[in-house]
Amino acid sequence: MPRPGHLLTIAVAAAACYLYALVSDNALLGLLAKPIPVLALIAWLSTSPDTLYRRWIMIGLGFSVLGDILLAIPRELFVFGLAAFLCAHLAYLRGYCNLTRHPAYPALAFALLIGGALFGLLASHDLGPLLLPVALYALAIGAMLWRALACGGLAALGACAFVFSDSLIGINRFVSPFAAAEYLIILAYWLGQWLIAASATRGSIDKVLIQSGARGANSC
Repeated sequence: MPRPGHLLTIAVAAAACYLYALVSDNALLGLLAKPIPVLALIAWLSTSPDTLYRRWIMIGLGFSVLGDILLAIPRELFVFGLAAFLCAHLAYLRGYCNLTRHPAYPALAFALLIGGALFGLLASHDLGPLLLPVALYALAIGAMLWRALACGGLAALGACAFVFSDSLIGINRFVSPFAAAEYLIILAYWLGQWLIAASATRGSIDKVLIQSGARGANSC
């Protein structure tokens, strides 16, 4: 198994290749390079202590890799990519629920506000047959964000970055395309995935479990 430093080098090199692919409009290079940073995260996590939380995060990363591939293929596979990332969010949601069932009402209100506002914005721009899939996706990311905020720490930061990336995708695709969208989307996405993966390391889990235990909750 490659060392963390080697995995970091591989991930950064692949990320640079993908950004170059965006600049040069090289679809093949983009397809080959895009999944590698998340694959490196999976390899990194595989070396950490085995916990139920880590397993769910790795499952989420696996579905994210599938989504990366589907969205990078130069064909109209948006719905399939959406489904893959929906599964990723549900896996993360299950992992967060495994850490705490604390209701975290302020986090719930914030997640409802963000999810509702985003869906309302997208729905106002005639989603057509994508209305139901987008509604389900908005519900899933809202729930994921809520439980991540309840956990706090790196999980919360990662979820916020991931939701920000997804929001930019929706705005760029359905509302109004804007310059540098693809770069902002992928950078926020990689940041979110890295933070979520980092939350599954031993120290982060211990911190969350201690906080959750203080609230009298240890599972969802």
